[in-house]
Amino acid sequence: MRFLLLLAAWVFSAAALAQAYPNKPLKIVVGYPPGGSGDFLTRLAADELQKGLGQPVIVENKPGAGAILAAEYVSKAAPDGYTLLVGATGMAINQSLYAKLPYDSVRDFVAISELASFPLIMVVNSSSPIKSVADFVTYAKANADKMNYASSSATFQLVTELFKQKTGAPMQMIPYKSANEMVLAVVSGQVTTTVADTGPVSPQIKAGTVRALAVTSPKRIADFPDLPTMKEAGADVEAMIWTGVFAPKPTPPGIVKKLEGEFMRIAKLPEVATRLKVIGVDAVGTSTDEFTKILQNDIIRWGEVVKASNIKIEQ
Repeated sequence: MRFLLLLAAWVFSAAALAQAYPNKPLKIVVGYPPGGSGDFLTRLAADELQKGLGQPVIVENKPGAGAILAAEYVSKAAPDGYTLLVGATGMAINQSLYAKLPYDSVRDFVAISELASFPLIMVVNSSSPIKSVADFVTYAKANADKMNYASSSATFQLVTELFKQKTGAPMQMIPYKSANEMVLAVVSGQVTTTVADTGPVSPQIKAGTVRALAVTSPKRIADFPDLPTMKEAGADVEAMIWTGVFAPKPTPPGIVKKLEGEFMRIAKLPEVATRLKVIGVDAVGTSTDEFTKILQNDIIRWGEVVKASNIKIEQ
């Protein structure tokens, strides 16, 4: 009887909280530094969310530890809809990659909506003798001791490891702090290759300082229509990287539903789609159920890549 009374009280308070929501400013925490594509997307969404909810929406950058610091912070926040997280595919990858993760992406979070997705592009230095993915694989197998790649996040690392698994091309990972640094490492000849998002890599492709080999999307992309997909180039690699909004559990369903509707609305705004296209990102806007399935499927998928790569990060 006591349990039923407590449950009824919780349901009543959650319903009352949802009805009054929001009545104060919201905070969106993002695990990337200011200026990058993740930060740009977050601030764009925050501006539109502020218009829709009629309350200020503050963006707080908490970079560090592969965005783990930001996720841990939000996982411990009050589940009242006033502290949200913008997280990327790393939310799925980190589950298997880190031996000790201070949160669980499914147990501790509500996946509210996938905001956007984007592919990665594999590049080499423009003076490299490598002209295609097939060239790359042949060259790598003949020069195993010289092959390396730049990575600034678990996502970039795992996509490259998937490429290695599918093609047998040997490479060693060299860590960098940002996607811009990864691309510049290829430009300067410090590393053989990298896979990076279109934001930092597109200007270098257009400037001719790097040569693009393939894109990880299922179809060719508008900015580079002559660039083949990985599958067209002979490598069975497909990876669309996502960015989405999370809330700590157990945020009341009424609040989740309201936020879900807002982010789905934002993703469909023509001006949002136009501004994201400039940085090579597609607006998505899924439901909570759809985003939860994407997260769960990616945890399984990337967990298999982690296991096959025998990679484990102690923290």
